[in-house]
Amino acid sequence: MSKNSLIINSSPSETRVALIENGQPVEVYIERRQSADVVGNVYCGRVVRVLPGMQAAFVEIGLHRTGFLYVNDALPRSPDPVHDDSGQVSEKKNSGQGSRTQPLANIADVLKQGQEILVQVQKEPIGTKGARLTRHVTLPGRHIVYMPLFKHLGVSHRIEAEEERDRLRKVLEPCMVNDDGF
Repeated sequence: MSKNSLIINSSPSETRVALIENGQPVEVYIERRQSADVVGNVYCGRVVRVLPGMQAAFVEIGLHRTGFLYVNDALPRSPDPVHDDSGQVSEKKNSGQGSRTQPLANIADVLKQGQEILVQVQKEPIGTKGARLTRHVTLPGRHIVYMPLFKHLGVSHRIEAEEERDRLRKVLEPCMVNDDGF
């Protein structure tokens, strides 16, 4: 067996995947058919209904029920972050981002019926309710999170050495073309 390999074992009831690096398992994924999660999945959806009174839309993504997309999660990107004196990024105060009571825009100005949009599932469908969706797509890897629609560059606070934080920022800055973020 080579030093790095991907082992996949599939049966009708579950799929198992293991990533082997230097002869050691580093990641293992198990998905069971009866409890297949959709949280984190990314879909190209179609807006089937826009509800200005609720400031939300229903989006068809191929599941049994349409997904629910609130206006603040439907905006192409979040408001620009604020940089404090130390160069750290902090959230804007009173921006309303993520708040269910303060819409940042009118849903009818953001989405139209029949429009195709890229969405990610935030919360599983429960009972008669469809999945909770967002347009703020994040694709996590083992060492990095790629945000294809949100121009932002952040380094984990777990990395305490400022030299290493600066080095990582310099490595990623050339990769930030268009509206990509990390």
